[in-house]
This record gives sequence, structure tokens and C-alpha cells, in this order.
Amino acid sequence: MDRNTLTGLVLIAAILIGSFFLMKPSEEETKKARQIEHLDSLKKAGALKKAPAVAKNDTANKVVDSAALKAPFGASTVGSEQLITLENKDVRVKLSTRGGRVYSVELKEFKTYDKKPLILFDGTNNEFGLKFTAGSTVVNTNERYFTPTGTDVKVAGTDSSSVTLRLSYSPTQYVDYVYSLAPTGYKLGYTIKLTGLDNVVANSKALNLNWSASLRKQEKDIKQERQYSTVYFKNTEDNPDYLSLTKDETKQIADQKIEWVSFKQHFFSNVLIAQQGFDKVNLAVSTDINSPDVRQMKAGLTLISNNTGTYPMEFYFGPNRFSTLQKQGHELEKQIDLGWGPLKFINRWAVIPVFNFLQNFHWNMGFVILALTVLLKLVLSPLTYKSYLSMAKMRVLKPEMDEIKAKVGEDNPTLLQQEYMKLYKKAGVNPLGGCLPLVLQMPIIFAFLRFFPSLFELRGQSFLWMHDLSTYDAFINFGFTVPFLGDHLSLMCVLMTISTLIYTYFNNQISGATGQMKYIGYISPIMFLGFLNSYPAGLNYYYFLANMFTFAQQYIIRLFVDDKKIHAQIQENKKKPEDPKKKKSGFQAKLEEMMRQQQQAQQQQGKKK
Repeated sequence: MDRNTLTGLVLIAAILIGSFFLMKPSEEETKKARQIEHLDSLKKAGALKKAPAVAKNDTANKVVDSAALKAPFGASTVGSEQLITLENKDVRVKLSTRGGRVYSVELKEFKTYDKKPLILFDGTNNEFGLKFTAGSTVVNTNERYFTPTGTDVKVAGTDSSSVTLRLSYSPTQYVDYVYSLAPTGYKLGYTIKLTGLDNVVANSKALNLNWSASLRKQEKDIKQERQYSTVYFKNTEDNPDYLSLTKDETKQIADQKIEWVSFKQHFFSNVLIAQQGFDKVNLAVSTDINSPDVRQMKAGLTLISNNTGTYPMEFYFGPNRFSTLQKQGHELEKQIDLGWGPLKFINRWAVIPVFNFLQNFHWNMGFVILALTVLLKLVLSPLTYKSYLSMAKMRVLKPEMDEIKAKVGEDNPTLLQQEYMKLYKKAGVNPLGGCLPLVLQMPIIFAFLRFFPSLFELRGQSFLWMHDLSTYDAFINFGFTVPFLGDHLSLMCVLMTISTLIYTYFNNQISGATGQMKYIGYISPIMFLGFLNSYPAGLNYYYFLANMFTFAQQYIIRLFVDDKKIHAQIQENKKKPEDPKKKKSGFQAKLEEMMRQQQQAQQQQGKKK
């Protein structure tokens, strides 16, 4: 190794050693580096979702905080959240000092489908507060801290408890939220009071109140729960109305005074009632299928003052039980879907009173439905008898109708029907006699299709293997979606379908139906298997019972109806001369006229050919 090489190596070593000591980080820098490395490792492991923000300049932050404190209501920008509980026999309400709002509501009498405390909403998914301008500052009370001025104070002359939460501008200028709760019931009194703020709050005679909530899942089937959950509202003159049950919708109402707004779920409601009404509302409902919650609801409400600065209101947090809602007043019970037109009339004035009467016996709901079915079948038994008798007459006439068909042939259906009508007329038989009683019973069948899914009393009630009559009984869970059926198979729906198929078979035997008519009746039960598979077990149980009692009625009627006597009576009728004075029924006259026109049209077509 020559001298130059040796000198170069020595210089390189000196530079490396010097760089090590000169560039070595201080102990403080090493500590920070280790912290950063630790945070990075936690992020990679998923332990931290968001790194904490690092203040760039503490002095600058203090300046910003100082400026915020000097703004109107500035002191309310800082504070710590405290929860205040108001509780009675039925509800437990938690109020938050942050926003002064209702933080959560628990209904003490009820549980979720999986037996957990039933909480309508909590602080993480709801907002409630005023939004107004004070000076150049936009104040959203939902983000401000209120101060309790009275906790669990008894209201003079009552047994109610009252809490006042205050948002202060000065010792003599403030916004009060006054909450009160009676010893029982689901109503929470709520009053907004503005004191000395006329010259502070811009347009203080009209306040904007914003309310939003993401309603929590309470029931087994979230799909069904969403079908009955939306925003309801009522103006002071008309019946309640609602936003879409199936899609996202927004609605603005500015030309009517709104009495109340409700965030309604399937079996529970959150209602805000204004004694003076809301002068303008903006409503919205949406569904996030990726959210575990049912639906998201919003309401922007405008309050017009009566020059007192006081806005009296009240909340209803409770069940959608018809009798309970009716006691609250304000037509809240009209949130319950009882169907349209005659269906609503049947459910409101016939089914509900009978059901309430049967409930007074304190039976299991399975026996209440059984008793309801028996009563309805007894009331409808005259129609069932007429239907059976008419089908028996048609069965007796079947041989003669076959003779006419063989004589006339099937090439001329109009002539064939005319000959049939002559036979019916002579025999004194109404061909639609067997159908009309069934048609008259159809409104009751469809009324129950609306009544049972909306019936709060079935919620959580078990009978036999059915743990909850308000939802489907999953006899088989597939674990995947099957076209037409879904992800499960309901045993009660299967039993209902089987009983309907048997009922159809015996009806064909009674009526003597042949050909295509014989098989048409088997199609609808199969279709209803898919349609009703996710409907409440209580509804399928009723349809099953109705079929079984119809079997029993037909068996009893059959003991008193003799085909030979019916045939003899028909032959006697055929021998009687036609009474020229006897007026034809409107239906018969229209049918004959229609057949006459069809025959004329066929004759004209034949001439053209």
C-alpha cells in the first residue's frame, strides 16, 4: 500500500467518525423519533384510526380561543359534557349540557328483539338545536355548552320534575331550554324561552330549529322495519301525511301551519308537537343500506314567536300502540297504517274494537287471534252457507251443462254462454252466487293484511314455536338468499299455504270445477307463499285458522245440504212458467245485452267473409 492510499483511507475514516458524532441526534430528538415510529406501527396494526392533531402554534391557538370567547355567546364554546337524567315509570331521558338537547331516550317497559334495553336514539347519532345569527356570529346551539340552573326541580302544583338548561349571553340575557317529565307517560315537556335577546339575536321573532336522528334497529327484520319507518307530519287542518316509505325524499312546506313532526319507526315514534305550530318545515328521509340503523330523518322547523319569546312544545317518545297514541291527542294514532278506503274503515271501526275487547281477558295473543277468527267466522257464516249452496247447485247442473256443450260445441262461445244463461234462468240458479260471498269477504282478508303488520300488541308475544308474532318465524334459515323466498322459510306460512291448497281442492270438489278453472285456484296459494313468507307469523296464523274453520263450517253445512233435494228443486223450478212481470237483475240484463252484441258482431264478421 503506497503513502497516498494510506492517507486517503485515514481521511475517510476521520470523516466518518466525525460525522457520527456531529450528526448524532440529541436525546430529545431520539425520543420523538421513537414516538413517531411507535405511532406508525400502531397505524399499520390498525390500533389507531386517526392520528391526533399536532398544534402548529400554541400562541396562535390561544389568540383564536380568545377571539371566540369575545364573540356573542362566546363562553358557551368551551365546557365539558354532562348528562342529566329525568326518569319516570315509563321512560328514562338523558339530557346533555352540550347542545342542551335530549341525548338519549330509553323506554323502560320494552326491549329490543334481542332483549337489550330499547333506546330510541343516543348522542352519537342525533342533533337538535337552534340556529341563529348574533352580531356577525352564526350560533348553532347544538355545538354550544349549556349550564344547568335547576336539576330535578318539582314543578309547583304537580308531581312533575323539571330541568332548565341555559345558554347565556349575559347574566340578564339568555336562552333557556325547560324540560319537564310527569311521573308516568311518554311525554316530555319542552319549552324554549328567550330572555332579553331582542337586540342581540337577528330576527329573534322567528327561530330555526334543526332536528336530525338516525333511528336505531329495534326489530328482527330491518327490511320490514324500514318499510314502516318514515317522517310523518300534520298540519292544523288536514289528516297526517308522510314522506316515502321506500325511497329517499325531501319536502318543503311553507303555506301551512304544521302541528307536529314525527320520526316514526315501525313500532315506536319520536314526535315533536308545537302548541303554536311550526310556520315552515323542511323534511327529509333517507336510507343508508350500509348503516346498521333503520333510516335517517331530518326536520328544519321555523318557529314564529307570539311576542313573549316563549315557544311551548312537547315530545312524545313511545310505542305506536293505537290506544296509547289516541290518548296523546293531536291524532297521533293516524300514523298507524290501517290501509286505505274501506280497509281503513274496517280496521278502525270493526277489527280494533273487537281486538281491544278480547284483550281485556288477558289471554295469550295466540288465543286472542283464535277468538277473533271464531267471531269473524260466525258473523260471516251466512255468506259461507250461501256460497256453499250456490256451488252445490252448479255441481248438480253440471251434467246438463255438459249436454248443452256437446250439442252446441265450443266453436261458438257466445251461443254456448247464452244457452247456459237460459238454463240458469229456468233452474233459478245464479252462476255468481258462489263467488259473490267470497268477494264480499275479500276486504276483510286485505284489511288484516294491513292490520297485523301494524299491530303493536303482537310485538314480542310468543305462541307455540313462534317467539314473536309480529315478525316471521324462521323455521329454516338458508344462510343465503333464495329467489322468491328470501333467506328463510316460515313454518306458519308453509302451514297456511298447505291449508289453502287443501281448501282449494275441496272447493273444486264442491263446485265441480273442471279444465283450466280447476287449476287456477292452486296458483295463488303458491304465490302467497313467497309474498307472505316474511310477513308476521300472527298474520299467517290467522289465515291458517280461517282456512281450518272454513273446513269445519263446510263439513257442518254438508250435513244439511242434500244434492238430491237440490236437484229436485231445480227440476221444479224448470217446470214453472216464466213470469213476464219479473224484472231481470241489472247484472243479468247487462250480461244478456253483452252476449247479444257479441253474437251480432260475429254474424257481421261472417257476412264479410
